[in-house]
This record gives sequence, C-alpha cells and structure tokens, in this order.
Amino acid sequence: MGNRIFCPCSIIALGIEWVEHGLVHEPPSERERQTVAQTRIAQAARNNALWCDTVCRAHGLPGEFHDSLWLNRHPVPRFYPNLVTLAPTSLEPIYDLIAAAPAGSIGIKDSFATLDLAPLGFQILFRAQWFWWTSSRPKPSDAVAGIRWATVQGPQELVAWEAAWNRTPDAQPGQQPSAIFPPSLLADHDIRFVAAYLDQQVVAGAIANRTGDVVGVSNLFVPEDNAPGFWAGCIATILDVFPGMPLVGYERGHDLAVAQHLGFEVLGPLQVWVRGSPSS
Repeated sequence: MGNRIFCPCSIIALGIEWVEHGLVHEPPSERERQTVAQTRIAQAARNNALWCDTVCRAHGLPGEFHDSLWLNRHPVPRFYPNLVTLAPTSLEPIYDLIAAAPAGSIGIKDSFATLDLAPLGFQILFRAQWFWWTSSRPKPSDAVAGIRWATVQGPQELVAWEAAWNRTPDAQPGQQPSAIFPPSLLADHDIRFVAAYLDQQVVAGAIANRTGDVVGVSNLFVPEDNAPGFWAGCIATILDVFPGMPLVGYERGHDLAVAQHLGFEVLGPLQVWVRGSPSS
C-alpha cells in the first residue's frame, strides 16, 4: 500500500476523506474511488427514496422499504416514482409491481442505471447524474446581490414557493396545479424549503432534506439568466441550515454543468423509466 498512514478507519475514509484532510501521501486507487462513488450513490439513492416516501406519506400514500428498493403501490403524486432502487437489483420486484400496478403510469428510478426495462414496455424518461458536495468544502460566496435568502415558514409562503416552482406565480388559486407539498412538511425539522426573494416575490428555490449523514438537494429552480449565482445562493443557504454536512442529489444538462462549476463532484448515472403516460 506504499506510504499510506493506517488507522482503524474504513477504506471509504482512507480513500477519500483522508485525502481531503491531508492525511494520505498517495492518491486513492481507481478501485477505491469506485468503491467510494458507489457508497455515496447508495446514500444519495436512500436519501431520495426517503424524500419520496415522506411526500407520499404526507398525501396518505405510504410506501414500503425492502432490502434493495423502495416501493409504492399507490397512485403517487405527479413527478414521483413508484419504485426507487437502493442497490443494483433484479427484475423480480418490477414484475411484482406490474402485476399489482395502479391505474395510470408506472415510474421507476433506476438509481444505478443497471436495469433494461424496455422489454417490459418501459421507456426512458430521462437520464441524469448523481452529485456530491463534500462537507469540508467552503460554502459558495458568489450569490446574487440584492436577493433575500430565507426558508419558508408558513403555509401561505409554501403556496407562493410552489407556484414559483411550477412557473405559475401569477396564476389564480383555482388555476394552479394540484399541490404536491402539503403544509405538514414544514413541521419536519429535517426538511427546509429554501426561497430567494426579490422584493416579495419568490424567484428561485430548492428543497433540502436531511437523512442520516447527508442532506438531499432537490426541486431546485433558478432564473436562466443567472443560474450560477442563484445556485450558489441556494446551496449557501442550505449549508447555513445544515452546516458541516455533505449534500447529495442529481441533475442533468445545463443544471449539471452549473453544479459541477460550483464544486459538486459527479458520482455516476441514474435513469428514470416510465410505462404509460407520466403524470403532469
């Protein structure tokens, strides 16, 4: 193993965290890097599944956790999957889900991008990449000036936040899509809705959910004309709320490029499969 310094730590700590703190003389091997990446993807996938379960339970539609997956047999809220893999898995649970499929579409988040569901009538909705923000990294400092950053505190603020997230802030209440995020979520201290206010209007935001040793970042929306600055503000606010914790999530396309520019590292791919028309 060369000039490594040993201690009773896991190979995960040896491979990456020690490097970050200057305690390893050699860079980690490719095998160690892959081990770390897969471990972090598993953490990110579990965080995401727990968030999906939290939202579904808030609607009275609880899911169920198994060794290698989270499963929800109910018609789930729009944009949410019926199944999230927590480890590379076989097709058997997919067959069971199809057999007891709820009416409408079925969505499956393949967290490790290992499943081929095309023969079962599924198609790829999108592909993305898991990302990771290391806890030792300083928080971003280049947020947009003149913006008030805060966390949502009350039901009416949450309604305004969701309208901005839906890109329908000026729509009348009866014209808004059905709410996905009930006010009951605000009572959970492990969940925060981050909002960027220009005057009194929400112009950007994100959701942070803490599970175990990580904080998930999801539902991030920003103005296209200054995405990096608003991304920086969202992440800095989340790190103020949950200091010293790594952040996990996934993105694709331009948003993934912005995340990488900000300092997130890419871990590996995921893909979302659907059968039938996805809810909108």
